[in-house]
Amino acid sequence: MRLCIPTDNNHGLDAPISGHFGSAPYFTLVDSDTSSVQVVTNRHAHHAPGTCEAAKGLPGHGVGAVLCAGLGRRALQHLRGVGIDVFVTDAGYARPAVEAFRSGGVKPLTSEAACHGGGHGHGSTG
Repeated sequence: MRLCIPTDNNHGLDAPISGHFGSAPYFTLVDSDTSSVQVVTNRHAHHAPGTCEAAKGLPGHGVGAVLCAGLGRRALQHLRGVGIDVFVTDAGYARPAVEAFRSGGVKPLTSEAACHGGGHGHGSTG
């Protein structure tokens, strides 16, 4: 499965995970089976609070799941609406997050656990 991890820099699996999905400067795309990595710039990183269109930058990349620290309900709905699952990780960097995904150590983000406002990166506690 192709994973999308919002990251603060373009260092691939060594990149820190961004605390805000929609404003992350990069998306690190990782194939969970082959470990191939592609880093793309999030061209939609700048937006007003509450207007995050999380799925906007992902079409054409074959993403099946997002692996993040947390995100808002609207972003969660957008991603689910285009068939992308969302999982929460406490890992600070992309590599351990992918390892946790592979071992089943991440949980799907629920609507109840999604952030209620503009602040993201609160993990599964919302």
